[in-house]
Amino acid sequence: SYYINYFETGGFFFSTPRLLKLYFLIVPFWLVLLYILKATEIPRTKRISTIFYQYFQSTVLIVILLLVFYFVFKLYLISRLFLIEFALFGFIFLFLARLLEYGFFRTYRTKGYNYVNIALITDESAIKFIDKLFSRKEWGYRIVEIFSDSAKVRNKYKEVVEVLPERYGRVLYDYMEIEPIDEVWYVKKSISAADVRNIVRSCEELGVTFRVKHNETMDNLTNAFSENIADHKFLTFTNVPYKPSSLTIKTIFDIFISFVAIIVFSPLLLGIVLAVFFSSRGPVIFTQERIGLRGRPFRLYKFRTMVIDAEEQLKELETKNESDGPTFKIAADPRITKVGKFLRKTGLDELPQLFNVLKGEMSLIGPRPPLESETRQYKRWQLRRLSVKPGLSCFWQIKPERNSIKFEKWMEMDLAYIDNWSL
Repeated sequence: SYYINYFETGGFFFSTPRLLKLYFLIVPFWLVLLYILKATEIPRTKRISTIFYQYFQSTVLIVILLLVFYFVFKLYLISRLFLIEFALFGFIFLFLARLLEYGFFRTYRTKGYNYVNIALITDESAIKFIDKLFSRKEWGYRIVEIFSDSAKVRNKYKEVVEVLPERYGRVLYDYMEIEPIDEVWYVKKSISAADVRNIVRSCEELGVTFRVKHNETMDNLTNAFSENIADHKFLTFTNVPYKPSSLTIKTIFDIFISFVAIIVFSPLLLGIVLAVFFSSRGPVIFTQERIGLRGRPFRLYKFRTMVIDAEEQLKELETKNESDGPTFKIAADPRITKVGKFLRKTGLDELPQLFNVLKGEMSLIGPRPPLESETRQYKRWQLRRLSVKPGLSCFWQIKPERNSIKFEKWMEMDLAYIDNWSL
């Protein structure tokens, strides 16, 4: 816009104080408008026409705001045509950037990444909707279980997914404890309030998101928030942090900081590699299967701090366990090498987990990822600590006396993090 209107002036608009002030005044307003219009969220099922309308709305409001500034602050030296072009180009470039991002994520989900595991409680009125979920891979919704009393639903989908009668509701509660279920959706023509209350209670206990398809008249029935999924309205109940913009920023920070940290600490990483390699026999990096978000298993990386046959020696040491929960801890563990003691004391053995963070399996901050054998011994309320991405560091880990903290207190600290999370 500057080059079109002030071509003969040359230079860059930053060199013009009045345009620079206008720029820094307008940009925050535009960002806030996009946030209010929910245009900053990364959509799964939103139509391109809806995205276009949201950005167009923001542009119209920005044009009005620019004209108000123009007359209130008497910016008569600035061309009004420049202001309109500024808003128009802003709209074009913002919308194109969003389309590129949307296209990237759709392709990414089609390949089987960034998916959400859902269990459906449904009847035959939802068949068209279920067909869409199966066919639109780019939405990233993976149906792992269906509960329905409809023979039509059972016959149609029994070849592609397990379909159980609704009376097997107890199976759902047990299933959520052992399988990575992200969300439970209630998609029926008529809603049983008693059923919904029971499912909500069970989902909240485990930190699983619950959604119920509803009509316009249900908006004031609960304090849940309303969302559109594939042109259908859902009331969403969640007992975990649900701040899409903040969580997106957290993810960006995780990727950026872990990437920079790997580069900055590369000499240190190389030094530790050599120290571990020459100090004892065995691989430098110790990998172990841990449990991540909603029970998803992944391979956790650490510098090896123990002798090579540490797992075999564990059976002999189990009677000396000093932890009161399912975790295993000994203050003077004989399996730890000399270099390993230093690495554990300084926390440097955890540095390879920066690669887990970069891969998206972990976050910089969050509950520490447990072993599967530990999660099998969790009480039901303790499973909610798996409802957020595990972290490289957490409340428990920064306590100076962390090894003397009781297991239940540790779990309570993790849940306190989840309940009080903010950016």
